[in-house]
Amino acid sequence: MNVASIISSKNRKKLTVLTAYDYATAKILQEAGIDIILVGDSLGTVVMGYPHTIPVTVDEIIHHTKAVRRGAPDSFIVSDLPFGSYGSSVEESVRNAVRIAKLGGANAVKLEGGVEFADIVSSIVKIGLPVMGHIGLKPQSFNKDGYRVTGKTDTDINKLVDDALALESAGVFAVVIEVATEEAAKVITEKVKVPTIGIGAGGFTDGQVLVINDMLGMDKDINLKHNKRYANLHDTILQAVKLYIDEVNDGKFPSDANVFHKK
Repeated sequence: MNVASIISSKNRKKLTVLTAYDYATAKILQEAGIDIILVGDSLGTVVMGYPHTIPVTVDEIIHHTKAVRRGAPDSFIVSDLPFGSYGSSVEESVRNAVRIAKLGGANAVKLEGGVEFADIVSSIVKIGLPVMGHIGLKPQSFNKDGYRVTGKTDTDINKLVDDALALESAGVFAVVIEVATEEAAKVITEKVKVPTIGIGAGGFTDGQVLVINDMLGMDKDINLKHNKRYANLHDTILQAVKLYIDEVNDGKFPSDANVFHKK
């Protein structure tokens, strides 16, 4: 995948996107044929154990992007610009985006926001680094906006459309729409020429993205409406670890198959 093939996929094929934060997971995603791997700032909650994404740093994004790139050398990788790494000035925003691309190995960066960040998007794109937009629910803005479904009214939908069009004019190659009504996402998808990628935004978007830990069922306490569990790895791992503990205590592991002997 590249920017041109991603854009040309609109109205032709659905784009598949999943997050990854480590070498082993990235390797599997590339083998499976995922279109885009996202090193999201969601790593703050699902990997680092932060209560939200605000504490995630540029260095942490770079660290995890490096691991993902080693696991998926041929994949198209998008990395998040974390909270505070963009917005205060164009120069700082571009500098942080470049660091993530050069040091981490990302093909593109993603940032949250619409009209208010169009100039920053444009400046990053101008230096040759592709940008993915992100509108709707913006986790980095939860202190201001909270967590809520967007696009419930015509006014909300018009604001989302304005944001999407501003991002498109600024040069994004795709737009993530998070936790929005299906009706809003449908209107946005019809209005913009670049692909839309939904997460909790219904089935009319040009692609879908999920957090890998959520769709694999790694945390039994997380049950999000927009997520579908394609596996239950929490129970699988828990049972495997308990079996290991039992076999070590019972002297069943290691067996002779796991032991080396002198000649």
